[in-house]
Amino acid sequence: VQLQASGGGLVQAGGSLRLSCAASGRMFSSYHMGWFRQAPGKEREFVAAIRRNGGSLYYADSVLGRFTISRDNAKNTAYLQMNSLKFEDTAVYYCAADRNLIVTAYRNPYEYDYWGQGTEVTVSS
Repeated sequence: VQLQASGGGLVQAGGSLRLSCAASGRMFSSYHMGWFRQAPGKEREFVAAIRRNGGSLYYADSVLGRFTISRDNAKNTAYLQMNSLKFEDTAVYYCAADRNLIVTAYRNPYEYDYWGQGTEVTVSS
């Protein structure tokens, strides 16, 4: 599967953005999806994940209550709705996919086999 992330941009603190991750190829519904981010000088960190059927959602504590992950398997697309953005949310955001992700591994970027190219989010304070 190939992934294309989009929707990043410049937004003021307190604002919102919605990121999209469009997947090409077959069987998008068979992949678990995750969003990660990487700020300058920092390691890539987990943001959110969703199981292949959308039945289970997982969030980093830092975004819980502000971000919402979702997917539309009919459109081969995953989303990350980001509200109440903070300066510290500034990063390049990546979407990732894996078919065999176990529940205990969703936070580990090394468990994901496929990655999008990243979309940059800048939050001005």
